[in-house]
Formats: sequence, structure tokens, C-alpha cells
Amino acid sequence: MQKILVCLKRVVDYNVRVRVKADGSGMALDGVKMAINPFDEIALEEALRIKERGETEEIVVVSLGTKECEQQLRTGLAMGADRAILVETDTALEPLSAARVLKALVDREAPGLVLLGKQAIDDDNNQTGQMLAALWDRPQATFASEVVLSDDRVTVSREVDAGLEIIEIDLPAVITTELRLNEPRFVKLPDIMKARKKTLEIVPLEELGLELERQFTVTKVEPPSDRQKGIIVADVAELVQTLTDRGLL
Repeated sequence: MQKILVCLKRVVDYNVRVRVKADGSGMALDGVKMAINPFDEIALEEALRIKERGETEEIVVVSLGTKECEQQLRTGLAMGADRAILVETDTALEPLSAARVLKALVDREAPGLVLLGKQAIDDDNNQTGQMLAALWDRPQATFASEVVLSDDRVTVSREVDAGLEIIEIDLPAVITTELRLNEPRFVKLPDIMKARKKTLEIVPLEELGLELERQFTVTKVEPPSDRQKGIIVADVAELVQTLTDRGLL
């Protein structure tokens, strides 16, 4: 396989406590630490391991968003990706629009495999990978916990409610990754310095010639309700009575 395309999304770092804007129009991002979506970082790590086994020649990382996404792409390059592409846009892309943009890049780059996280931790939609596979008309395997390449096919293990499901699909294909697949490597300072010399191509969204329309409008964002303080009951009878009084039984 000649090339793997890995999608990286810029999100709020998972260690940061997210705050809602005072007007309820969205999340407060000023001064907030941003990072690569953890599931996408796992996808990149898997691509790097595939390359280290000699099963692919090139890894291209891709991000969609503002110029600030260069930071996450540079991190991907420092981890070991060969080059990066930023599709620059100030518009927040919905899953279908993101999938259409990725499809345009797939047509241009012709990868043998596209890897991305099963979902992004900011919106949790879990849709982009599946939509990309549909637009590309290629097989897909989601929630991958193990990936094994063999010639022009790939075997994927995925966790389902009943246990493990093992499927085999033809390449090219789309695979979305979950937390159990691997543990991403730590980026060292020399790798960060080397990444500055790697190619990072910026492509304005308009150059792709896509007509993207928003399908949804966020009317209001609210923080979750404060968790109620628990109580200790003396016995089962008191538990049943408490639940009955609260209308839960």
C-alpha cells in the first residue's frame, strides 16, 4: 500500500473543563488548551505502526479548519507523519460537509487506507467516517480495536455488545479507531524540530469547488444540571419509599 490518509481534528484538550459562554451561544474557547482529538491520535499511531512494519510508504495527515489547526498538524508530523494538508476554512463543518471535503482529498491523494477516530470528543457525532465510506463507495470498519493488513485486504477486530466481531474488508477502505487499539507515542523535542522542515500544504476550502450547506442550527448551549447530593438509607424499605416519593417507582 502506497499511502495512508489520517484525519486529525482540533478539539479542546480532554483534561480541560469546558465552560459555556454567558450568552449560551457555544463553548468558551478563549485561552483554552487545544489538542488533537484523542481518537484521531490513536488513528495516527496505528498508521505509524503500519509504516514501521513496512506495509505503507507514506502517511499524510489532514485537518479541516482555521489556521490554528497547523499546531495539531505539526504535532502529527512530529509523531512521524510524512506531510500534512490543512483545508482552511473559518466555517465549522458538520459531519456530512467534513466527509465531502475529505472525499475531495481522497480523490486527489488516492490513499489505500483512510484512518480516523470513531468520534470527536467535542460533538460526539460518530458520523464522518461512515459518511466518507458511503461517498467513496468503499468498505468501512468502525470501532477498530485491532487492525491487520494482508496484501489488498485488512482484518479488523471490533467490540460489539456480544463480544468481539472480526471482519475482513477489501482495500481501499475507511477504518475508525477506538481507545483499545493502541497507546499513542510521546513526541520528543528532536522530532518537533524535524517536523518544522516537513511539508504542510494549505488548501483554501473554496479551491475544492464544493457547495456546502449547513443542515442544523444550534439555538442554545447549556451546561449540565448540578448533580444532586446523594442520601444514605437504612434498609430496603426506606430505599423503596424514597424512590416512590420521588416518582421513580
